[in-house]
Amino acid sequence: MPSHIHNRRFPSETDSLLGNDDAATQQKSRIQGFINRLNTEVNPRFGDLVLLFCYVITGLLDSSAVFVWGSFVSMQTGNTVYLGLGLMGVDESTRWIKAATSIASFCVGSFCFSTFHRYFSPRKRWVLGLSFTVQMLCVAIAAAIVTVHRTSRDSPLTWQVFVPLALVAFQSSGQAVTSRALDFKGLTSVVLTSVYCDFFSTPQLPRALLHQVEERRRGGAIVCLLIGTIIGGLWAKSSVGLMGAFWTAVLGKFFIAVAWLVWRGQPSEGMEGNEEI
Repeated sequence: MPSHIHNRRFPSETDSLLGNDDAATQQKSRIQGFINRLNTEVNPRFGDLVLLFCYVITGLLDSSAVFVWGSFVSMQTGNTVYLGLGLMGVDESTRWIKAATSIASFCVGSFCFSTFHRYFSPRKRWVLGLSFTVQMLCVAIAAAIVTVHRTSRDSPLTWQVFVPLALVAFQSSGQAVTSRALDFKGLTSVVLTSVYCDFFSTPQLPRALLHQVEERRRGGAIVCLLIGTIIGGLWAKSSVGLMGAFWTAVLGKFFIAVAWLVWRGQPSEGMEGNEEI
């Protein structure tokens, strides 16, 4: 046998397994690192910016919904007024039925989202990301329904109205629960009444806006909701209608869900000065 054939080393089954060992270990390490990252609690710092953006989404959805359906999907104070007027026979339209549907869905959503956050830890990265993913899917299903079945002010009370209304009201509660999870209770992202009161009862308001972050948050909430309302109104009175407003909200929810995956993590005890990856 020639010497060059005799000295040639052929790979064995053992060599193959050992050769892939490092790659398998690295892959396993990357997966474990990703899982650990998902289980990390996010740092609530700058979380108020997310909630302010949620005010834009609230204004967008509420203005378009109340323009077309005659009921809110987030602001349940207005819906409660509509419900009371309907029960007393003052309002002979079907708006109070839609308002009751929105209120009930919002209440169910509040229970579901709050239970979910409490059970799995409210600030975990995957919990916040999944919460907004569910919200996004709810609005997406509603958007798909109103895209296929165009609804207007004169649309009868059918499932094409009730289902999307209930879905959007259900997911709106998730934003309010998030404000509690991040400990920004003044930024519920669904109502402004208490914000108006606290904002305009602040002594030396112009000076406070320059030196107090809480006042800037309140002012920002008012402006963001107004911006969302204007955008929603533009969509509602256009030929696109609810469809455009809802798909815009879907995009906004998607960006928030992705943001939680890259958000800065909460430093571990004894490592407050270090930034987590």
